[in-house]
Amino acid sequence: MVSVKPHIFRAYDIRGVYGQDLDEVVAELIGLAYGTFLGNRGRVVVGRDVRIGGEVLVAGLARGLTRAGCDVLDVGMVSTPMLYFSTVYFKVDGGVQVTASHNPPEWNGFKIVKQGGATLSAGAGMEELRDMIINRRFREGERPGKIEKVDILAPYIEFMVSKFRIGARMKIAVDYSNGAAAIPFPKIAERLGIEIVSINDVPDGRFPGHLPEPTEETLKDLQRIVVESGADFGAGFDGDGDRVVFVDDLGRIIPGDITLAIYVKHLDKRGKVVYDVSSSSALREIILEKGCEPVEMRVGRAFLLNAVRELNAVIGGEKSNHFYFPEIWGFDDAVYATLRMAEIVAKTSKKLSKLVDEIPKYPSIPIKTFECPDELKARVVEEIARYYREKGLKVSTIDGVKAYFDDGWILVRQSNTMPQVKMTAEARTEKRLSEIVGEAENVIMETIRRLSGGA
Repeated sequence: MVSVKPHIFRAYDIRGVYGQDLDEVVAELIGLAYGTFLGNRGRVVVGRDVRIGGEVLVAGLARGLTRAGCDVLDVGMVSTPMLYFSTVYFKVDGGVQVTASHNPPEWNGFKIVKQGGATLSAGAGMEELRDMIINRRFREGERPGKIEKVDILAPYIEFMVSKFRIGARMKIAVDYSNGAAAIPFPKIAERLGIEIVSINDVPDGRFPGHLPEPTEETLKDLQRIVVESGADFGAGFDGDGDRVVFVDDLGRIIPGDITLAIYVKHLDKRGKVVYDVSSSSALREIILEKGCEPVEMRVGRAFLLNAVRELNAVIGGEKSNHFYFPEIWGFDDAVYATLRMAEIVAKTSKKLSKLVDEIPKYPSIPIKTFECPDELKARVVEEIARYYREKGLKVSTIDGVKAYFDDGWILVRQSNTMPQVKMTAEARTEKRLSEIVGEAENVIMETIRRLSGGA
């Protein structure tokens, strides 16, 4: 009997190294378990991004689902948002995207969504699915399901094109990271009359251009091309196309919370705005200035998507550059986010750099990661919360620990997908930021070392 490693089950997905943690047999067990979870009936849409092993894992997954009595709609190679869209378009009972998002090439995994595209996550089905697989508590269906290949690309393109009228000449430099967004976006841009200057535009699961995560390091070529080509702005997609990082016309990378502030500033309606705890104080200021209501949430799609839907929010977003739009059922879709930004730039007739400079800026650091064994992450965060409480600071534990100073804040939280603890901070001055960050780095590293048994 194949052994399934418990560590592949994470807060929002199942993820591991292909050929080591995941193979066709494990994929079949996942399909059999999810089919059982759904009551051994109904239809499930299945897709995959560009990663190596995707076809093999889809085959195993589909076999397991049909054994459980579910019919499978195979949409082929798609971006993760296209998979989300297909759950609504085909009115199915669930969906699974084979992807490891922005992880290195040797990784793969499964993002599982319920009816309507809501995430199967910790506290919302993931533990039940994990226990079902580990303990082999499956049920075969009364009849095997069928597998049907269906097209979602054409309906998705038509839907996206119907949502926008850019109304001005627009040039966007795009780094596709050799990922799945390269499948729909060029066709959508052409239909909308947007000129694209592209790099890393071949969907290739080896990710030959750079790792499939848009970061300061991987976006350097895009920054240069934006300036050299005179593009209105740049868009750097991640591997599975649910996240985009923008570069303004001056070649500056825009943090996700500042991008969300730009979206908020140009909303044509008011209401609740949902954002994560790592966002800048500047975002809250813009939300209030717009006459909207700020709602701070835990980091993660499961929480943000649910909040946008349940609170009927006008928009949601994370500093990690996931943006949630109610007009597309609350989904985070990098293609939609890019078109929305193009629309704002066109309508305002302003350079994106000007729109960025209209947002208050406080000194902050990008998210910094510290390697930490999965089994120690929660304890490390608890220890750090105790440290700041003992200093007499106000502490929020809505997601990790956020300690508030009179002139700044520090946030330390465990990664939901990797063996890491993450830290970010903001302050009113660079000097104060350096002090806050320096103290936090020392505390985090010492805590990890001590709990790991270091001398």
